[in-house]
Amino acid sequence: MIEVREVTIPQLTGKKTRRCYIYLPASYRREHDRRYPVLYMFDGHNVFFDSHATYGKCWGMKEYLESSRKQLIVVAVECNHEGNRRLQEYSPFDVDTERFGRIRGQGRSYMNWLTGTLKPAIDAEFRTLPDRDNTLICGSSMGGLMALYGAVAYNRYFRRAACLSPSLWLSPAKVMELVAKSRIANDTCIYMDYGAQEMFNHDANTAALTSTVQLLLAKRVDLTFRVVPGGTHSEASWEKQIPIFMQCLGL
Repeated sequence: MIEVREVTIPQLTGKKTRRCYIYLPASYRREHDRRYPVLYMFDGHNVFFDSHATYGKCWGMKEYLESSRKQLIVVAVECNHEGNRRLQEYSPFDVDTERFGRIRGQGRSYMNWLTGTLKPAIDAEFRTLPDRDNTLICGSSMGGLMALYGAVAYNRYFRRAACLSPSLWLSPAKVMELVAKSRIANDTCIYMDYGAQEMFNHDANTAALTSTVQLLLAKRVDLTFRVVPGGTHSEASWEKQIPIFMQCLGL
């Protein structure tokens, strides 16, 4: 089942609400002593329902979880849809871009809210396994960048992360500096991929990707990196990768 709630992120948008989707496996209502890992996802409106998705196509996560009978809780929070606010909230750093102008990164504030407010609330209300081993993070595009940020800068909370089509192009130098300076436990497991048809959408992508992969490997991260044949920058393409990244993350 999926519960859809209204949440606020006071430090970013004050009292303005946004949707938070909480998926509970069918066994949650039957097995009252069982506890579950939790997967936190970005762009929550695109995760479960086509009718809520920005472009009319979601990840199909509900159907996958039900058919595969994966035993985990998924918490997916809607992004900020106002202007460039999604870019701001999902950027770990300030950056000047040719297309979007100045982006004042609020990624740190967002992650502080996720780990300091949202996660404790979820752990208090639901039967979770709250430890680092059982707390995962996932996103695509800017959400993929945030999943990488969460895995390296908030490594004490997340051991496993899925970063699909992460927007490394936003500021390659700052991404590499972030990874290089972060203290990452060598049991960290990261899945990262790009679709073959999106690899060269941004000039900076290839160099940023190569350097980021090398830095992660140098820190002895358990890294899976893939170029998806025929893959595109879309929910339909990311949906097809769910079984693969779930397996790579040990779920």
